[in-house]
Amino acid sequence: MRRVVVTGLGLVTPVGLTVEDTWTNLLAGKSGAGPITKFDPSRLQVRFACEVKGFDPLLYMDRKEAKRYDLFAQLALAGAHQALTQAGLADGVPHPERTGVIIGSGIGGITTFMEQAELYLTKGPDRVSPFFIPMFIPDIAAGLVSIRYGLKGPNFCTVSACASSAHAIGESFELIRLGKADVMVTGGSEAAILGMSIAGFQNMKALSTRNDEPEKASRPFDKMRDGFVLGDGGAVVVLESLEHAMDRGATILGEVLGYGLSGDAHHMTQPAPEGEGAQRAMRDCLADGQIDPRDVDYINAHGTSTDQGDIAETQAVKAVFGEHARKLVFGSTKSMTGHLLGAAGGLEFAVSLLVASQGRIPPTINQEVPDPECDLDCVPNVAAERPVRVALSNSFGFGGHNVTLAVRAFEG
Repeated sequence: MRRVVVTGLGLVTPVGLTVEDTWTNLLAGKSGAGPITKFDPSRLQVRFACEVKGFDPLLYMDRKEAKRYDLFAQLALAGAHQALTQAGLADGVPHPERTGVIIGSGIGGITTFMEQAELYLTKGPDRVSPFFIPMFIPDIAAGLVSIRYGLKGPNFCTVSACASSAHAIGESFELIRLGKADVMVTGGSEAAILGMSIAGFQNMKALSTRNDEPEKASRPFDKMRDGFVLGDGGAVVVLESLEHAMDRGATILGEVLGYGLSGDAHHMTQPAPEGEGAQRAMRDCLADGQIDPRDVDYINAHGTSTDQGDIAETQAVKAVFGEHARKLVFGSTKSMTGHLLGAAGGLEFAVSLLVASQGRIPPTINQEVPDPECDLDCVPNVAAERPVRVALSNSFGFGGHNVTLAVRAFEG
């Protein structure tokens, strides 16, 4: 099977509107959480989130397009433009039929859905926009990217809750590896910060309620954690076969080694005991990439800052890596970005790639009271520098969906 490399990254996140800004702020331990500004949250128990700040869609599309695209699609287009520009493919690809798009989203255009539902209920069916359906459906982000850049290869959307964009990257990796595509534009986008989403998550007791200290609310592995912080964002990467990238003289940012996936078959929202499904995803990824577990130096944890989730994932890492678990870094950048739901896996894959290529590891912030059940090294509060041979990225979704991706610096 063919080797698969990364040649472009694009990020629009709560801590930066570009890859460079996002990476700089993650290394600095900057939180993206703050009071909600998109709408009036006064009726909610939770009144803060990790919003994308200062995003201007007109940098990536004209005003008419912006009005016809939900924010989640705008974020996907922005991430794709950044990634394709870095890859040197924004002005055209050599073989459009061999270049595809898979962009995942857990929810899709939920803001559009809520706005149009309100119109339907208050003003009648004739007031529903003719653009409602294409603005709302989760697959429209992949469709718009393919249309914008003329990409005619495999094209679809993965929807698996918080594992959506990790599945997108994994399936893109498989298509290239198996020779069904040469280039894939892949990742995820989400824009779910609105009253209905927060009400749903808060009522199931999944969100932190630290309204007075939002920047300290997301605290994976800390004893005082009380839930995750909702975030918006887009994360897109360009994957290519090694041969294709080298033939066109592309700059190679890193290499994808393995892809593991599993199902818990346990509970709608809670992880399987001892992270059994997560264990299998990690083992599958290691086997898929023929990776010695002792070569893994960093794991970007799913690490949402929920009580059961953080414990189960810690138990899973210990079960898979044994004594080596004490030697690797097991950190969560969600402590800064919040939880981007369907876009989380794409962002954290990009972070894992940057860690592996640079040997710089963002901290897990807000570590104040150690949890004895989450006792692995998460690089608390301050970034670290150390060589990283292989990095893993874990993503788990409601419904029991588990994905692990493995990356390393490109070694020729």
